Amino acid sequence: MKRFAKLAIPIVTVLIAAAVAGCAVGPDFREPETPKVNSYTSTALPEETATTPGRAGAAQRFVAGEEISAQWWTLFHSEALDRLVRQALADSPSLAVAQARLRQAQENLRAEVGVVSPSVDAKLSAQRERFSPTAFGQPNTPSTVFNLYNASVGVSYTFDVGGGWRRELEAMRAQVDYQSFQLEGAHLALTANIVTTAIREASLRAQMQTAQEIEALQQKELDITENQFKLGGARRSDVLAQRAQLLQTRATLPSLEKELALTRHQLAVLAGKFPGEADLPEFTLDTLELPQQLPVSLPSMLVRQRPDIRAAEALLHQASAQVGVATANLYPRITLSGSYGTQANSTADLFGPTTGIWNVGASLLQPLFHGGELTARRRAAVAAYDQTVAQYRDTVLHAFQNVADTLRALEVDARTLKLQTEAASIARDTFDLTHKEFTLGAANSLSLLNAERQYQQARISLVQSQALRYADTAALFQALGGGWWNRSNESAAEGRNGSLPSPLEGEGVGMRGDPPHPLPSPARGEGK
Repeated sequence: MKRFAKLAIPIVTVLIAAAVAGCAVGPDFREPETPKVNSYTSTALPEETATTPGRAGAAQRFVAGEEISAQWWTLFHSEALDRLVRQALADSPSLAVAQARLRQAQENLRAEVGVVSPSVDAKLSAQRERFSPTAFGQPNTPSTVFNLYNASVGVSYTFDVGGGWRRELEAMRAQVDYQSFQLEGAHLALTANIVTTAIREASLRAQMQTAQEIEALQQKELDITENQFKLGGARRSDVLAQRAQLLQTRATLPSLEKELALTRHQLAVLAGKFPGEADLPEFTLDTLELPQQLPVSLPSMLVRQRPDIRAAEALLHQASAQVGVATANLYPRITLSGSYGTQANSTADLFGPTTGIWNVGASLLQPLFHGGELTARRRAAVAAYDQTVAQYRDTVLHAFQNVADTLRALEVDARTLKLQTEAASIARDTFDLTHKEFTLGAANSLSLLNAERQYQQARISLVQSQALRYADTAALFQALGGGWWNRSNESAAEGRNGSLPSPLEGEGVGMRGDPPHPLPSPARGEGK
């Protein structure tokens, strides 16, 4: 065994040195350049949005470059919403799927690392054989039956000159990056969906309350009209018109109730619960507070913060590595192997001084002619890379559009709410005046019906405009990436672990947070 150790250690050392000395052909990936963009919108945004009385009408100030909280939903100051989001982060199956995919990618990477490392195998065998002297030209010699025991350790390593395996490892690390950012995207989508669904529930409850208040007013008007009809002060058609108006208002309630129920069911599923068993809080607009400070990331930072952009970059890295793999297939592969052990006819003699056996070997595989297959596969890998470059650019463009749309929506919807508030106030005054005139006989039923209809529409539009401001705010946090990069810092400040680990802390994850660099074309920038 001592002799084995003396021989095996140099063999292993030589193979590891060969592995380290190898180079990898193909393009060396560099992060894409940051877009040279100074603003999200073509025209400057105001410093703050329009102001309207009420919780939903507060002015919101755009603060450029301010950090985004990883728990951004807490800025709505709703404990019920915060509890529901945290429950969803713990129980959501969609998040569990993304987490499992990340673990799968990490384990596949670990497995591939083992494949490209020198392999060391121990072998122990025992067999009983019958020897025939006829095979050696001695037919008259009696045959012999004997036992053969073997104990050996073998070391082998395939050294591909082009570094294709190392590029394959690079591609798999990029796949781990991709799954990491897919997990962050799932986390962001889940939290944003819960917040916007809770806002929709609050809006529906407010619309139902408004419809019920309008229904009560119309019921009073119907009672007055019926009394006037009995006294001869109104026509039968006036009574029917008023009753039809009331029934139309009542007809809106079932549809609102249905939509509210469906929204509650969606909230339950988002939280990982069955609709019939979920104990969900009830959300109203009065329980939500509109964040007044809106952090707006600098355009130069958006590509490092959006999970979808980072995932597209990981795919770009993977495609670049695959070009290296296809290029390396054009180069030779050298396989080095060696083994040392003992062989004897009995177990007692297996480790005797004269039973040692060993071998050292090498082989070379150089592709010569494959009918153009290898070069065509490399060109296909380059085309796939070019496709991924275009997809990455498309993702970046849509991300900037998403932020620009949301910023404009915040500005315009604030002004819309102000106008809707004024319109609802005027509609209320008009209805009150028309109601008094109708009671005194100075206005006909048609004028009253029109006033009621306008007041009802103005109230519903006002509620929808109020809810839209909350939804716009949630959409902005989502469009800017949700602050996932601050999760570990905030968790440390709170003295507890976050609900979801940052991919930068993921075991075996090759993330990069350094500044971006130009991206070479794989069809040209061959590197080692």
